[in-house]
Amino acid sequence: MIRLVLVEDEAMLRGALGQLLDLEPDLTVVAQAADGTAAIAEAARHVPDVVVMDLEMPGGPDGLEAAGRILAGRPDTRIVLVTRHARPGVLTRALRAGVRGFVPKSRPAAHLAQVIRDVHAGHRHVDPEIAAAALVLDCPLSERELDVLRLTREGLSVRDIAGRVHLAAGTVRNYLSSAMTKVGAPSRHAAARYAVERGWL
Repeated sequence: MIRLVLVEDEAMLRGALGQLLDLEPDLTVVAQAADGTAAIAEAARHVPDVVVMDLEMPGGPDGLEAAGRILAGRPDTRIVLVTRHARPGVLTRALRAGVRGFVPKSRPAAHLAQVIRDVHAGHRHVDPEIAAAALVLDCPLSERELDVLRLTREGLSVRDIAGRVHLAAGTVRNYLSSAMTKVGAPSRHAAARYAVERGWL
């Protein structure tokens, strides 16, 4: 029997999906959680084989951050992320974190059940549409542009970034401006968010 922890912030969806998965002869939902913090606690308490978790959850850690914390404590736990907005960059970050499955919420419960079986058996499952999008998504930013956007994400000022990368503040501004232009972002912070969403940072 494959033991599951199910994490979904929408109560109705969580309850319905839990019932559907429990109908599968080889799956059992041992706990449910409504947010990332509760997911981490339930995974530690029940030590499930697989955690099925919503990627987008309000407040606290999102599904990706919660997955990382769960895997830090028990790296043999299999994580399957489900999402309405399956951006390719998120897929890249999820795979780097050790997530084994990535499924859009548009897929039926029977499909999710089979994905759970596959990742439990040691396989990785990535939705084909998401995988195809990720393959064609090239990063137009240079290494220096990525460096200054990465430091922008840390909340550093232009002057502080310049000190960290050993460049003049004007040069840093030029890199930031170039990055903003390439991705069509109105600010350096928006450019950094754009880069994160696409898995470039």
